[in-house]
Amino acid sequence: MTRRSFAQVSGAALALGLARRLRASEKYSSFDGQLAIALEARAAYKTIGGQTVQVMTYNGLMPGPLIELRSGDVLKVRFTNSLGEPTNLHFHGLHVSPGGNSDNPFTMVESGATADYEIRIPSDHLSGTFWYHPHLHGSTAKQVFSGLSGLIVIRGQLDAIPEIAEAAETSLILKDFTFDGSGSIPQASLMERMQGREGRILTLNGEVSPMIAIQQAGLLRCRVLNASASRYYRLHVEEHPMGLIATDGGALPRLDWREDILLVPGQRVEFLIQGNRNPGAYRIVSLPYNRGATGMRVGREANGTLLLGQLTYSGLAERVVPAPDRLLDVEFLPHPNRPNRIFQLSQGMMMSFDINGRTFDANRIDTAVQLGTVEDWDLVNSGQMDHPFHVHTNPFQLVSSDGLTEPAWRDVVNVPRRGRQRIRTRFSDFIGKTVYHCHILDHEDLGMMGTLSVG
Repeated sequence: MTRRSFAQVSGAALALGLARRLRASEKYSSFDGQLAIALEARAAYKTIGGQTVQVMTYNGLMPGPLIELRSGDVLKVRFTNSLGEPTNLHFHGLHVSPGGNSDNPFTMVESGATADYEIRIPSDHLSGTFWYHPHLHGSTAKQVFSGLSGLIVIRGQLDAIPEIAEAAETSLILKDFTFDGSGSIPQASLMERMQGREGRILTLNGEVSPMIAIQQAGLLRCRVLNASASRYYRLHVEEHPMGLIATDGGALPRLDWREDILLVPGQRVEFLIQGNRNPGAYRIVSLPYNRGATGMRVGREANGTLLLGQLTYSGLAERVVPAPDRLLDVEFLPHPNRPNRIFQLSQGMMMSFDINGRTFDANRIDTAVQLGTVEDWDLVNSGQMDHPFHVHTNPFQLVSSDGLTEPAWRDVVNVPRRGRQRIRTRFSDFIGKTVYHCHILDHEDLGMMGTLSVG
């Protein structure tokens, strides 16, 4: 896109308030293999776009504190629920135990109660960008839409590459909101739940159209999370290609330069931006993307180009830092020795969404697999909307039509309407019960989730 074409960008975000510098999250870092923290989920008043609003927070912060760990660490969380309704915690993307007081999606923490979580990070866990959020069935969409989310960073080999270690680093959490005249988040309508709710106000780290600083001749590393309940973002930085270095589960083998990157709910990416343009401000936007419609309306117009923030030059780097070409080797999963499983994603009757014709039942095992095996799953979308598919505990790789596996680890993949994806995953290290589901969180709450047992 040219600078002239950005005249069509909606000015609504700028009208909400003057742009301010991006606010960094409070950070908790492990020391000597341990991190013990207290997290409290509670409502709080914040100023967003010049309006005083009530959101759900962790420790009064929105986004919540950034948790920084290394492979082999133990994370202990004393979690207090002060929301006035039940909730829990999910440690999205981490390859950790799904049972007991670890990343257990079946845990419920009642209002006023306290729970102790203990997350043991394997010694060979890949470095990358992960996150935490509520995962209580029936309330997930509401609580995430209301603001509950925070980043988890696992430091490791990717951070040690000299050019990346020298780059400046920032974290960008994409989040949309809707507030009524009193500053409260209104209850979602039936149509919004069926479609997947999207907010009218877009934020980065809780700010409307903030400024992200980059040095002239510098190199900037961006960790980006789509923490929205349903919204897709097709990310584009004006006149600055994005050098993709990592997806959900870790590093790529080599840099992949992109003009835009599609981020579906729950996905994370890491990319590099070179400060090699004239000093000034360059818009960060979400380009149009049509994710489809439910059967309740004839069609859904794609969103226009939406302003997210501004990349602003500030200062001069001490030296020019080149972008690295080679990154990290990525293991290719071996071909499975069992037939593919098929997962049909569809809209059911009576305001429900299902997988293989069944809506979620916590007391039913939908898929049973053996520890140590590799499987291919065919995800088939028979509906009129895209569905982002997420698997807990074990990441996966995409398999293309010619049978070659994409050399990248993921835990969320978009399954386009009337389309399909094949994923390959290995069930390693952990037994127990967990889930897979659509990460349009209203669809998860309406039944598009299944229970996976590894044994």
